[in-house]
Amino acid sequence: MPSTSRPLRKLGFLTIGLFDESDPRRGHESTLEIIELGEQLGFDSAWLRHRHLQYGISSPVAVMAAASQRTRRIELGTAVIPLGWENPLRLAEDLATVDILSGGRVNPGVSVGPPMHFDDIKGALYPDTADAEDFSYERVGRLLDLVRGKPASDFSGARGFEVFSDRVQPHSPGLGRRLWYGGGSLRSARWAGEHGMNFLTSSVVKAEAPEGPYDFAEIQLSHIRAFRAAHPDGEAARVSQGLVVIPTDSASPEQRARYEEYAAKRTPRTASPQGPARMMFAPDIVGTSQEIAERLQTHAAFREVDEVAFALPFTFEHEDYVQILTDMATKLGPALGWRPGA
Repeated sequence: MPSTSRPLRKLGFLTIGLFDESDPRRGHESTLEIIELGEQLGFDSAWLRHRHLQYGISSPVAVMAAASQRTRRIELGTAVIPLGWENPLRLAEDLATVDILSGGRVNPGVSVGPPMHFDDIKGALYPDTADAEDFSYERVGRLLDLVRGKPASDFSGARGFEVFSDRVQPHSPGLGRRLWYGGGSLRSARWAGEHGMNFLTSSVVKAEAPEGPYDFAEIQLSHIRAFRAAHPDGEAARVSQGLVVIPTDSASPEQRARYEEYAAKRTPRTASPQGPARMMFAPDIVGTSQEIAERLQTHAAFREVDEVAFALPFTFEHEDYVQILTDMATKLGPALGWRPGA
């Protein structure tokens, strides 16, 4: 097999952590068990997708805290926390706390923009300030400054029996270098690079040229190159790709059929830009690890990265995730040149 221009160095996975409303503990426990399995299989990272007012992980920082106490090596990330729902100062405190508890393994991924269905929830989320809230990149900038130790207060020192800091406590010195921006546009890619963040790419990009071309891989490649061109670290700047891949090496016939049906239902949306935002989706890749590896080797954007966080399909069962992760770690990763962590 032809080699990639950037050998795969870090293998991760992403989960949405679905649960049954009548038994939410079981779903969260499943997510934690999957993260534990990921560490046992040698994965370098596990990432949590964020869902508000749905039956998925609404508090990934809390889940990361739990996972940090059940693992010792695997990195724990968010892909992504939508900052429109968050107070940057409070989030900085929570992230730093979990990073300290995990021994420096947290990789927070964030994004900006108004919360989804904002008109439906603004009365509950921002009853007094909805019209004044800033959902721009400035919100990320505030989080970056606070995590990196810039002052949050005009006062530090003792007042009576209490001592106060002018910066977020606890301060985790390495956390500022492990902040990621999840973006699907050229503007986001450049902004993340200019501000020294890492860059999360996914299976969604924005087709910004009305006349095309509409090649997902080439659009994503242009974002990666724009990010690195703007980043102080240049070609060494970290980028992680998050396509949906489903290896079937050890899958049962029933599982293979279900996986192929899942991908087929999602394929029509990949043919052209979708909606007013002109979003393009990458096809899900289903097949043996050798087949998937061969397809990835021809993917222009994949050839530009050395880290991945393959997204687990949303609606499968726990046993399906065990099979998929096991094949990823034992078959697909090695086929891409990756070696498991110790």
